[in-house]
Amino acid sequence: MSKIHDRYIKKPVTSDLKSKMVFIGGPRQVGKTTLALSFLPEPNTKSPAYFNWDDVSDKSKLLRGELPPNEKIIILDEIHKFARWRNLVKGFFDKNRGKISFLITGSARLDYYSKGGDSLQGRYNYYRLHPFSLRELDAEPTKDVLDLLLKFGGFPEPLFKSEEKFWRRWQRERLQRVIYDDIRDLETVKEISLLELLASELPNRVGSPLSVKNLKELLQVAHETVERWLKIFERMYYCFRIPPYGPPKVRAVRKEQKLYLWDWSLIEEAGPRFENFIASQLLKYCQFIEDTEGYRMELRFLRDTDKREIDFVVVKDGKPEFAVECKTGEKDISSSIHYFKERVQIPKFYQVHQGQKDYKKNDVRVLPAITLCKELDLP
Repeated sequence: MSKIHDRYIKKPVTSDLKSKMVFIGGPRQVGKTTLALSFLPEPNTKSPAYFNWDDVSDKSKLLRGELPPNEKIIILDEIHKFARWRNLVKGFFDKNRGKISFLITGSARLDYYSKGGDSLQGRYNYYRLHPFSLRELDAEPTKDVLDLLLKFGGFPEPLFKSEEKFWRRWQRERLQRVIYDDIRDLETVKEISLLELLASELPNRVGSPLSVKNLKELLQVAHETVERWLKIFERMYYCFRIPPYGPPKVRAVRKEQKLYLWDWSLIEEAGPRFENFIASQLLKYCQFIEDTEGYRMELRFLRDTDKREIDFVVVKDGKPEFAVECKTGEKDISSSIHYFKERVQIPKFYQVHQGQKDYKKNDVRVLPAITLCKELDLP
């Protein structure tokens, strides 16, 4: 594996900091603080320019409005846990506009927690930091890099440590901190133990249409409660759901959604894990374009009432760009691709796998996952 360089969003963040605040959200322990600290002359948490809301001393200084002198950039970490953080940050920015840059990071959807109250609109740009992917690890990735990512996931610590015992302990600690620290600080949930049960069950639901009804019966709670908890996990970057794509000439499903995890290494079965890995690569692609270029990007799936399905459709400003079907082996082109290709106007169809075969047949490209990431220039 080649040397790891700056994270993929560092260059656009650097540009945006010249005129606006930058918010960086993403899963706990995905590398947000490390990225933020790389903007400091001395990149460590002891720097006077770094404030963590979880630190009592830092919290007191911020509430008193005491910012260090002679700093060109201030980092505010986890400040969204403060109920009135929007007004506090707005005041800092307006008072120091043009003199100090502000970088705000947090392990939750900062765009969600910035809504309401005194609007910050027009004062910040928002980025979502994803786990490491194939081409962020290596511009010319090999199958060994793919295997490593599939086994340990894309979160920096377990990925670079690459030890199963460390991975298991890290996973347990991370889930505990998401549920008992992050959710406790930001949401009102009484049945925390049931949240743990839901989190442990979600890896078994990856890749198939998600049945909230089945989860409701498992947890013995109301349908609305399960839906609310799923949205909380989405806001905490634990999981994400993708909606169906419904072209007019196909009897496509309209309401079902598919669920995936930000950490695909939690999924035991090889097929769903590989599908989640590709979903994560494509979501990273969509959100990078959305965050840097402003296009409206969507990741969807295509499924009709007869259960023919293509795993993913990438949509840009309402128009489909390409579709991707996942296979763990070097199988023949899916019959669903042939069916939808005749009925849905999607410019490109790909069938991606973990093997070596690379060919084109009837305008459908069958190719390895590594090649797909290269050719689509996925970040």
